[in-house]
Parts: sequence; structure tokens; C-alpha cells
Amino acid sequence: MNQEPEFLARAHDPADPNPWLALYLDRSTPLPDKVKKAWLTDSSSRSRQYLLPFLRPLARAFIILIQVVKTFLPRRWSHSRLLHRILAWGLERFVSPEANWLILRHFHLGAQILAFIAANSPVPVTTSPLEPRKIEDLKDDLFVKHDLNLFNFVIRLNQALRDAGMDMHAPARVDYSMIRDPGLRLEDLPHKPLNFLDLQSAIELFTPLYQLMLTDNDFWRAANSLQLDETIGIYAAKLLGAPQHLILVNNNHPLVPMSTLRAGYRLVLHGLSTEMLHSLLMELKAAQEGGTPPAPIA
Repeated sequence: MNQEPEFLARAHDPADPNPWLALYLDRSTPLPDKVKKAWLTDSSSRSRQYLLPFLRPLARAFIILIQVVKTFLPRRWSHSRLLHRILAWGLERFVSPEANWLILRHFHLGAQILAFIAANSPVPVTTSPLEPRKIEDLKDDLFVKHDLNLFNFVIRLNQALRDAGMDMHAPARVDYSMIRDPGLRLEDLPHKPLNFLDLQSAIELFTPLYQLMLTDNDFWRAANSLQLDETIGIYAAKLLGAPQHLILVNNNHPLVPMSTLRAGYRLVLHGLSTEMLHSLLMELKAAQEGGTPPAPIA
């Protein structure tokens, strides 16, 4: 588990520079070294290099096929609990520890970001945090609940703002009390010979299963929850009084839903956006506590 990835273990060769090393050393965007190391270890894996190019077109073909099949199934046909048990089983046995660590982190970081917006908004709004400590916890419909939480939060927040005749703006002093490291340990995740599947390949494989075992409405909502990255980014930028931080958003305009065929790829972007926004908030919290201005982001 403590073995260094190849891009860190191998000496730099100016005649053959390692692109993963360049990305690891680059500090133009906020990301902790441990997160960047896990992300790039997963991204540079053989699974992603050799399996993903074959899995992605097959997974997208299955999405089209399943859409055709579901036209003949009852409209409310859904097996969410079974879906989550299959997902947890697959993550436990086949997905890399780095990918599992990033997946579990995502729930914690998303909950903290929503709590940050709620605490600093000019109107009161409730949140429903999801903070799984182990893969087993995901069986409690956590993927579906994660999507529901996001849409419900946006609805509650904006209903309260409309009722109060107010808009989001920077508070006199930003509250970062809820922003913290989740405390999840990479070494606690399964690391057996079959735990080799990278994050993107796993997502591409799981997306057709997600579509098959949920209603069309649930799957469409899950896919289009990714379009709210820009919405959450705008909220955070307004609270921070720093619109330049929208550089962290990369899922394009929320009013233009994209095809569900690209849901797997967009989900990876969503995860990275969440990591970067949380990292930025951690930096700003440390700067506030230390009484020093945060380092500018290039």
C-alpha cells in the first residue's frame, strides 16, 4: 500500500519526461498532494490505459440498448436497494483502493460544501449530510440519496431566497467551521489482487447498471445532477466574493442537459470539481485562522 507510483519512483529524465509527474508537481489548481497522488496513481494505471478504451464504447452501447428495453418495462420498475448492494459488492472486490478512497471522500466533501453554503447564506437552509466511513455504508441507497440531497438543497435554498427577496452575497465573516479533512484512510480500503479497476472504468461499467435498475426519472435526475456543478460553484464564488474561483467548474451550463451517454465521464469531472472546491475552502480556512491572505490561484 505504501509503494510509490511509477511517476514518483522513477527519476526524472529530461529526454523522456513523465506527464504524470508534471501533473503531480503542477500547483496551478488547488489539490492536496495526497489527493493528487491517489488521483494520478489511479489515472496512470494499466486498467485505465488498456481497459477503459474498450469498456467505454461497450458501456455506452448498453445504455442505448437498456433504454430500448426499458420502453417495455413498467414505468416505476426500480430496484434501488439491490443496485446499491451490487455496487458495494463490486467496489469491495474489483475496484482499486485509490478509486474507492476517492468515492468515499466525495460523499464527505459534497456534504461539507453544501453545509458551507447553508451556513453562509443570508437565509436558513437545512442539509442532509451523507458521510459513509466504509464501502458497506453505501448499501443504504447512498448514491441515489446523494443526488436527491443536491436537488433538494438547491430547491430549499432558492425558495428561501425568493421568499426573503434576497440574493447570495459574501457575509461579513465567512464561516469555514464545517470544512475539514474527512479522516478516511487509504490503507483501510480493500487491496487484494482483484482490486485493480480504475475509477473511470468502474464508473463506465456501473452507469448502465445504474440505468437498468432505476426508473428513467431517477437515472435522468442522477445524470443531470452533474450539471449543478456550475450552480454550486456560483454559490461558493458569491459567498467568497471571488468569482474567479469559477475556474474550478467544468461541467458547462446547468440549463443545457447533456446526453446520458457521457454520464460516466462527466461524473469523473464532477468528482474532481468537488475535490478542488473543497481544497480551496481548506486553504481559505487555514488562511483565516492564521490571519494571512491565501496564496493566489494561477
